[in-house]
Amino acid sequence: MQQREHASLGSRILLFLGLVLLWAMLWGQFTVLSLLTGVAIATIVTLVFYLPAIQFSRRLDPVRTVYFFLRLLLDIVIASFQVAWIVLRPGVVPQNSIVAVQLRTRSDLITMWVAESLSLVPGSIVVDLDRGESILYLHVLDTDHDRDVEAARSRVLATEERIVRGFGSAHDLALVQGTAQPPAADPTPPGTEGDR
Repeated sequence: MQQREHASLGSRILLFLGLVLLWAMLWGQFTVLSLLTGVAIATIVTLVFYLPAIQFSRRLDPVRTVYFFLRLLLDIVIASFQVAWIVLRPGVVPQNSIVAVQLRTRSDLITMWVAESLSLVPGSIVVDLDRGESILYLHVLDTDHDRDVEAARSRVLATEERIVRGFGSAHDLALVQGTAQPPAADPTPPGTEGDR
């Protein structure tokens, strides 16, 4: 009983810290002000709103986690130049698309990390999420050909895999490696009644 309460407290602390980190990432800067407002927002969110139980894997591969963050930084830099070129190139109006991507994991935490990471990279932004089916819908710039849409899907799945290899659960790792089957989707995930 005491061990379960200790695990629950640990999960709440990790959730709180994750919300503060998410707030700072949304603002794109780590300052004292963003930290303090993140703490305030995380406190309000955890006290006022219903949050579904999130299971933390407690598995961390430091090398792959560092690789994920370095690769994310590289993707941001490269995509910034690509978007600048799209804007500045003469006479070409780019075709944009809404791309649906079926994630392999069902973890709310992994889905949140994937969505946030994709939104940080210029040229694409998550516009919707089907939590029950783990489908992300992204608005993607410059998709003139089918291969551009498939490249966008591949980038999403590669991002998901890097996150899972860094700090996903053993089950999530088996899912992205294709050695396990995803559980059947819950038709009404907790906290979604009447959302649509």
